[in-house]
Amino acid sequence: MDALTLLTSRFSSARLTEPAPAGEVLENIKRAALQVPDHGNLRPWRFVIAEGRQALSRLGDIFAEAAVEDDPAIANELLERARQLPLRAPMVVVCIAKAVAHAKVPLAEQQQSAACAVMAMQQAAFAQGFGGIWRTGAYAQLDFVKQALELGEDDEIVGFLYLGTPSGEPAKRHTPDPAEYFSYL
Repeated sequence: MDALTLLTSRFSSARLTEPAPAGEVLENIKRAALQVPDHGNLRPWRFVIAEGRQALSRLGDIFAEAAVEDDPAIANELLERARQLPLRAPMVVVCIAKAVAHAKVPLAEQQQSAACAVMAMQQAAFAQGFGGIWRTGAYAQLDFVKQALELGEDDEIVGFLYLGTPSGEPAKRHTPDPAEYFSYL
């Protein structure tokens, strides 16, 4: 797939099934993450891959424990939903911004670099015939999740990238008119 086609046709796939990216395909996805804009070459990112039933269930357990800590009176159905969230795909990549104090590179710019890494990984997956969806939500913000994944005090989860093989056709999308979003000085 050429780059322009990729950039103008990429879509998120919420319904994902086996197989997950593996081998050279997964290595390409990893390399794409490491080529994003990175002012100061700080490499302000870290990635944790949950793949396979055991690892995805462990991530689900972390979500469930975080939900209980956040709301001890949580309803059982919401607790079970939290536990099942990572099982919506055969692989979840937790994308972490590891920003550090720097005289010339603000923390926000480092977090934006980490966010670019998420997009690059999704693009690389799409270009190789796989699908993905970038999710955030409350679990990206809860301290319990951050502690369970051994994040530092200033680290932020910028997303959970769900990867796998798209099942079914993509939803119909409205393609916005660029004139609605761009102007000239």
